[in-house]
Amino acid sequence: MAERREWLVEIGTEELPPRALKRLGEAFAQALVDALNEAGLGFGKLHSYATPRRLAVRVSGLEPVQPERKVSRRGPPVAVAIDADGGPTRAGEKFAAGCGVSFDQIGRLETDKGVYLFYEDVQAGSRAEELLPGMVEQALAALPVPRRMRWGASDAEFVRPVHWVVMLLDGDIVPATLFGIAAGRHTRGHRFLAREPIPIGQAADYPALLEDGGFVLADFAQRRAQIESSVQALAEEIGGQPLYDDDLLDEVTALVEWPVPIAGQFEERFLALPREVLASTLQAHQRYFPIEDANGELLPRFITVSNLPSRDPAQVTAGNERVVRPRLSDAAFFYDSDRRHTLASRFDGLADVVFQKKLGSLQDKSLRVAALAADLAGSLGIDAAPAVRAARLAKCDLSTAMVSEFPDLQGVMGRYYALHDSEPQAVADAIGEQYLPRFAGDVLPSAETGQVLALAEKFDTLTGIFAIGQRPSGTRDPFGLRRSALGALRIIIEHELDLDLLRHLQLAASRIPGVKDGGEVADQVFDYMMDRLRAYYTEADKNPVAAEVFDAVLARRPTAPLDFHRRLQAVESFAALPAAESLSAANKRVANILRKAGYDGDRNPDPARLVEPEEKRLYKELDQLRHEVEALLKAREYRLALERLATLRGSVDAFFDKVMVMADDPELQRNRLALLSQMRELFLHTADLSRLSV
Repeated sequence: MAERREWLVEIGTEELPPRALKRLGEAFAQALVDALNEAGLGFGKLHSYATPRRLAVRVSGLEPVQPERKVSRRGPPVAVAIDADGGPTRAGEKFAAGCGVSFDQIGRLETDKGVYLFYEDVQAGSRAEELLPGMVEQALAALPVPRRMRWGASDAEFVRPVHWVVMLLDGDIVPATLFGIAAGRHTRGHRFLAREPIPIGQAADYPALLEDGGFVLADFAQRRAQIESSVQALAEEIGGQPLYDDDLLDEVTALVEWPVPIAGQFEERFLALPREVLASTLQAHQRYFPIEDANGELLPRFITVSNLPSRDPAQVTAGNERVVRPRLSDAAFFYDSDRRHTLASRFDGLADVVFQKKLGSLQDKSLRVAALAADLAGSLGIDAAPAVRAARLAKCDLSTAMVSEFPDLQGVMGRYYALHDSEPQAVADAIGEQYLPRFAGDVLPSAETGQVLALAEKFDTLTGIFAIGQRPSGTRDPFGLRRSALGALRIIIEHELDLDLLRHLQLAASRIPGVKDGGEVADQVFDYMMDRLRAYYTEADKNPVAAEVFDAVLARRPTAPLDFHRRLQAVESFAALPAAESLSAANKRVANILRKAGYDGDRNPDPARLVEPEEKRLYKELDQLRHEVEALLKAREYRLALERLATLRGSVDAFFDKVMVMADDPELQRNRLALLSQMRELFLHTADLSRLSV
């Protein structure tokens, strides 16, 4: 067996977009994994590298040659391929030429449908160096880059201009040309700390060469971990803890190749600003790490991560402090000026701000949301007044200077301004929670008023956008409908709100301007939300629900998500019972019998027409259970209802073993169909158990 090799490919560029860098690196690596697997080139480990100026992949233990492959081709029928004299026809000659052999080397294949020409050969595998350039080219072309750019006089396109390409197998250059650049062995280190090209002797030396001589930590995960630990250590040194999330850490990692943390400070007067304003200014605008004390209070300190060590750190610190000071001064000015006007005084101005040209202004939307919030509050039996007030004020902060400068603070600033205006706490909190959850795994609105407002906001957006025919397609979702749909479902289920989703979607759709059939729009949105609900359950990280269990419940189309949830729990519990397999099979059989018989379920079984002991026994047990089970179903005690129905297993099995349902006597047949129909209706109330494969 040929010795396995080490392969390296590096694409050197201008600074790549920081928010996309991690995703680009991961996509490049995955595309090459897929290509190697498709080509049948075995390999050991794959290492991905991504810095502001490069995407690279190093593959260890790469097989140097593809394995041999057996190639089989079936040609035309012999009757078509061979003439009356036994020679090849034009079709036969064409098949042989396509296989690259003479006609006398073509075999025959006998099948049930006749005899065909047949060719089989063993094809030698290609060498890795012949395949790798094409794999890289395809992987780069498939990267998730929304906009590609050209540079110079070349027609080449990429996310940023490419300046060098490295491709090595062990120490040998792989002949390749990408973006008009011939692959070589010279990489480049840090833009300022290592200006000379760095030759790579062996592919395996790549990360160490860059780190030791190039001042570049090429591994994204390693660089990220170093930033996190060094920022943590510096924060503790200045008496606090860094405040950040994964997105900030990823973006800072994507901005530097040789991270050096630096601490700075700002005037204490800025601590009077809301915490979220300070955090947004420092994190989103400056990519700084705010610092908080042991009590969670922000300190007038921050940490930034530089891309190189400085001979004069104090000068760098002062420069960063100079940059952040005007940002915070602007925020303080916006905060003071915004509070000179109440939120309520801004409501009339919303009439001049378009939400969507077919759906009216922000004021129109606010009034629709307020009406829907009242409906929801009434269904939940809570006071509607705070929810209605919150709905009227919810969009008013969009006209403030602060939110114009910091759009991510919409809702957040509304809460602060509502409290400043002496609005009730419940109203202010609801305004602050109206957009929750903002992303997967985010917190939900905590109070009832906030839950109602968040649901009303989402229902109005969903039905409105569907009504104007702009439902999401592919990856395009400009109004965030996927997030809204799943967020609404999470609020209802996780807060155990007993709401009829379809009814409230109908109410929402009926208020959308120009909608003639609110029921049709509501049905479309409901089905869309059920697709999101499927993902919520079947793709959960912990204890996912089997797709067939979800489908069994969906077949009954319960319109209340909380009710749907309870049915799912009941069916999962039922599926674990010893009787589940037998009863699921029986439900399939009953469904098929009733369908084939065209039974319309228009009668109850007549005990006087029961003949066989097994059907009498099933009728008796079913009659004894029916009232108890119906009471449980009415109380939504689905698990207990199914557990009680599971006791019918023995009688059901005996019935199908001994009783001929489709008897010759029409009345006897209809009576038995009525008995099975009655049993199926009890099982079918919770879910269509015939869909289970337990």
